[in-house]
Amino acid sequence: MGRSKVAISLDESTLNRLDRLVRKQVFPNRSQAIEEAVAEKLARLEKSRLAQECAKLDPAFEKALAEEGLSEDLAEWPEY
Repeated sequence: MGRSKVAISLDESTLNRLDRLVRKQVFPNRSQAIEEAVAEKLARLEKSRLAQECAKLDPAFEKALAEEGLSEDLAEWPEY
């Protein structure tokens, strides 16, 4: 996947904290640190959205849907 260059603005405090992490070699450079931070935040937002959508589901309906036809299938399963 290609890479694109973007310009961002950070407040001085955030930039200082970021630079300390780079100096401690937690990240090889600012770009890598920012890329990882953005990727992590996006993943959290996507997980949060999935959780919100799952919360909208009706557990009773989902269970009934999952079990639909299960009794018929059980008759066809071999005994162990």
